[in-house]
Amino acid sequence: MIKSMTGYGSAKGLSKKIELSIELRGVNNRYLDTNIRMPRIYTAIEDNMKELIQKHISRGKIDVYLTVDSSTADDVVITVNHPLANAYIMALEDLASKYDIKNDITALSLSKFPDILHVEKEEADMDALSADICGILEVALNDFDSMRIREGKRLHEDIIGRITEIERLTALAEQRSPKAVAEYKEKLLARLTEVLQNFELDESRILFEAAVFADKVAINEEIVRLRSHISQLREMLESTVPVGRKLDFLIQELNREANTIGSKGNDSEMAQIVVNMKAEIEKIREQVQNIE
Repeated sequence: MIKSMTGYGSAKGLSKKIELSIELRGVNNRYLDTNIRMPRIYTAIEDNMKELIQKHISRGKIDVYLTVDSSTADDVVITVNHPLANAYIMALEDLASKYDIKNDITALSLSKFPDILHVEKEEADMDALSADICGILEVALNDFDSMRIREGKRLHEDIIGRITEIERLTALAEQRSPKAVAEYKEKLLARLTEVLQNFELDESRILFEAAVFADKVAINEEIVRLRSHISQLREMLESTVPVGRKLDFLIQELNREANTIGSKGNDSEMAQIVVNMKAEIEKIREQVQNIE
């Protein structure tokens, strides 16, 4: 089943009490263009994230947003500068003894002296964090794929309907072509009869002119190629691998055959068939631009 390039997916999770949230948004693009926005301290994980994205997506412009909330994390470490604390205690005892004052030092009061306590964050295990982030990203990608599959199903149904209409128009063009030759022969005979009223008509010459005209406006080859392209189009739409670029090329070929039929046709009925056919092909082309 085909997938759309347009979609949205999201997922949330935890990594050592760090709350992580990932959102993905995808739009049309000729190639895969991934843009990941996240705090700078996590940029080392970006390559792992892109590698995972490439396993799910072959083309499209993908914006990924990683939001990190570490307010509930317990990765803060407080250390005591014991040599400095001992020096402060000795200095305070010396002051109390020398000036005969009360030494009322407490742990709280001692902690208020500069550089006694040192607060730092525990160094993150980037390998474990990368694994957790990629796990959440996998969930978001699955959610993203689900939306793309739903949109792809809608595109599939629309395109199949238009292909069926093109097949109908192809059959009409095939039926119309010999009728146009017969009408040309009748018109040619009528004109010659009118112009050459007093002369005997050369039947062989009329047949020759009709044959030349029939060869000139013959669309048998174009009809065969059109049906071949339509058959390939149906097969591609059932493919389980990305086929957007191939579909785009095939639509160009369909349009080329329709143009050729239009250039060979010389009556209003055939012209209308071709106009309707090209309108359906153009609508398919617009839809294909959104297929991965």
